[in-house]
Amino acid sequence: MSDIKIITDSASDLPIEIIRQYDIDVLPLSVIEGDTEYKDGATITPEEVFEKMRKGISLKTSQVTTNDYYQKFEEYILKGKDCIYIGFSSNLSGCYQSSILARDQLSEKYGADKLNLHIYDTKCASLGFGLVVLEAAKKAKQGKTTQEVLEIIDYYSNNIEHIFTVFDLDYLHKGGRLKKSTAVLGNLLNIFPILHVVDGNLQLLETVRGRKKHMKRVMELVDERGKDLDNQTVGIVHGDNIELAEELKSVFQERYNTKDFIIRPVGAVIGAHTGPEMFSLFFLKK
Repeated sequence: MSDIKIITDSASDLPIEIIRQYDIDVLPLSVIEGDTEYKDGATITPEEVFEKMRKGISLKTSQVTTNDYYQKFEEYILKGKDCIYIGFSSNLSGCYQSSILARDQLSEKYGADKLNLHIYDTKCASLGFGLVVLEAAKKAKQGKTTQEVLEIIDYYSNNIEHIFTVFDLDYLHKGGRLKKSTAVLGNLLNIFPILHVVDGNLQLLETVRGRKKHMKRVMELVDERGKDLDNQTVGIVHGDNIELAEELKSVFQERYNTKDFIIRPVGAVIGAHTGPEMFSLFFLKK
């Protein structure tokens, strides 16, 4: 058994099979409906989130608490583990800051020199940072040193490309990320955004009118930005449309001879902001 413990949060959108295979500890973010709090991946599923959203139910989300981080880190510190927490982009969530506060409290209790605790802000999102976690967990299971694991985290964090789109802009408006007038006009004119992640921030790359032209442009971006797509794991995240995800997989297989994929519905927390009409692609960039 590895002396390194990989810890992450549920916004990594990793499949449960991978979490179990590599013994990754996942702290859940929360989806909040009124006075009821649900734990992402534990007490609410993406499908349940989308059902609520389609009914017009207002949902909020919240980060992992400092206390949750404190308890989890302390658990493994007391077991003598080297803990590596790999976090959601600090520019998109407060999780990273909460984890830093927990580390500071543990430093006061045990002394900073006694903590084998490393906290990494990936500046990535969804399965983009899930792929970072996966590669780190693979190295840990292979018996690599903490430094070697940290180096692979650094490499993947700086080289994972995110291409993200939402087909129904109403959900971005309801989540406070788009003006109502922009959402209405975009839906009316069949205009779809293509977004990417820059320094941990989700930014608009361009807009394309028409779904067919949009999909063509997405694959052009993969052509322009992708590296060794036949020899890496490509992540495909969808809202509520496995058929679209499988279609994208087929395009990668035919176009790039890609063999290894992780295909996942978006997690409940991120899905509460995007809605069901979305997809994201994640791969190593040039």
